[in-house]
Amino acid sequence: MKSPAASPEFFSPRVVEARRFYLDLNPPPSQRLVVVCGGVERVSADYSIHRLSFPFFAIEYVARGQGELKLRGRKHPLNPGAVFSYGPRVPHQIASHPDDSLLKYFVDFTGTQAGRMLRARQLPPGTIGQVFPPTELEGIFEELISCGLRRGRHTAALAAKLLECLALKIQDARAPFGSAGTLSFATYQHCRQHIHRHFLRLRTLAQIAAECHIDGAYLCRLFRRYGHQSPYRFLLRLKMNAAAERLQSPGALVKQVAEQIGFTGPFHFSRAFKSVFGVPPETFRRIR
Repeated sequence: MKSPAASPEFFSPRVVEARRFYLDLNPPPSQRLVVVCGGVERVSADYSIHRLSFPFFAIEYVARGQGELKLRGRKHPLNPGAVFSYGPRVPHQIASHPDDSLLKYFVDFTGTQAGRMLRARQLPPGTIGQVFPPTELEGIFEELISCGLRRGRHTAALAAKLLECLALKIQDARAPFGSAGTLSFATYQHCRQHIHRHFLRLRTLAQIAAECHIDGAYLCRLFRRYGHQSPYRFLLRLKMNAAAERLQSPGALVKQVAEQIGFTGPFHFSRAFKSVFGVPPETFRRIR
């Protein structure tokens, strides 16, 4: 990370390290969606921002550390995975914990569709959410920063598309805010990790529930609440990803791959493969 250089006056000086990019800070008001700046900051122990408004819309994402956010008069704890938005006429205060300073990503943007995009992705200005896993957004933020720093011919268009991808990613990975420290969320994490470690031999919902020492119906409720899918669908996706990789090997046979990932026969495997990827495994092999 580089030390912060000269920056717009709305940035806090209480930043230890930062990588930031700046595009057009005064874009034409008629444009649909325009990224004006963004970056990542490791803030100081005494970092604190108090604003009654902001010239742009903004999304901020906590990657490390702890702090406190006050949006429209309501206080919220900030922990890894927290993501929040604000914009014009949205009072907000951000403070870092003195013993565990925040490392946070941000992107500021404007345009005729900026507010509508946030509302469509269930993150209207003045709201906070949580993504799982907490590191889920780092990759796309890093790509956005890299794009902004390159300053090529198509930087503005690429940045706008990456912003839309980021908003969609937030909606897809979002978990109920405040759930990170709850027993139910811890149980969900435990079950998810168990499936991830043992997906090759796991076959049924009943088997997953038994090995995780949990009722099957409750397991399904946890996955619908926090993962937005059933536990079996999560298991199936892992199996099919592994199958797709193995089918790319020269000489791989559908029947052998089916057995390797826990299917008793190629017919059931082919149906499951097509339900995930839209094509049967034999067609997939010809595509590759």
